[in-house]
Amino acid sequence: MDLNLEYWQSNGKTFLSRLRLWLSILDPTFILSSDADIEKARSLLRSEEKEQKNGKVDDAWLLSLSSFHTDTGSLISPIFRPQAYMPISLPLVLASFMPHKGVKPTLFWHFLLQSYSAGFNHANRNATATSEKKTTLNQSLLITGTVTYAAVAGAISAAAQVFCRSVLPIPLSAGLAAFSVLVVRSEESENGIQIFDSNGNSVGVSKEAGAKAVKETAISRATLFGTTTTVPSLLHFLLKRAKFMQRNPMLFASVRHISTVIVFGLMIPVSFSLFPQLGKIKKEHLEKELHALTSDGELFYHRGL
Repeated sequence: MDLNLEYWQSNGKTFLSRLRLWLSILDPTFILSSDADIEKARSLLRSEEKEQKNGKVDDAWLLSLSSFHTDTGSLISPIFRPQAYMPISLPLVLASFMPHKGVKPTLFWHFLLQSYSAGFNHANRNATATSEKKTTLNQSLLITGTVTYAAVAGAISAAAQVFCRSVLPIPLSAGLAAFSVLVVRSEESENGIQIFDSNGNSVGVSKEAGAKAVKETAISRATLFGTTTTVPSLLHFLLKRAKFMQRNPMLFASVRHISTVIVFGLMIPVSFSLFPQLGKIKKEHLEKELHALTSDGELFYHRGL
């Protein structure tokens, strides 16, 4: 089992413990760490010093969790690391949610948002399904099609913009976020992902575990974007009846933008913490051919992000 999963096994058992850890991992200053610093941190964690309790070891764990891919052991591209998610996504979310004149600018911003979301989902997937081979042409086409479809669905037609902004944003945003995860990471359900016993030994590859990992991640992403759309819309609905807001209509846009920034920023660590990175699945829910390979009643898998 990878060092990262070992750490999650010990420190990510409850929602609150995962939330505290994600709040530390998402520190944007980690983006400034050089590859040499990250490799040095990884080397420290491979040594006996990792058992020590001090700030140097703690920082090494945070660098490892935020920079190394758990399955491949390679560095994740800086723009797709967890700590880069908010700085890059937030401007795209704000631009996508703004009312635009015409379809072209709306489509443009939705395309950028969906492209980045697909890239992030793919970079942080469970890679055991494809760790020994490059991404297939079929998967590349699926990702391209997902981005295009989601961008068009998010942009909608100019004639329906007013209606959709008042009625459909919540299920549409949540649905598109989940759809992107389900399609981009479909290989995990089709090919299976690696599962481990309680001692960290590989038991085999399971499609059931892959489907569960993708489903959990889709739910977490739908929660992130659905909540980000819900709260500003609810505030807009409640405040539009206030007299001071009616006298100052320009405040509506400010309230929507500020609330979107706050909610999106708060919901990122919350959504990442909804399910453990080291997921669990009961043996009876796995394929029958895997039952005889272990006596453990519960197996583990890397969920991805």
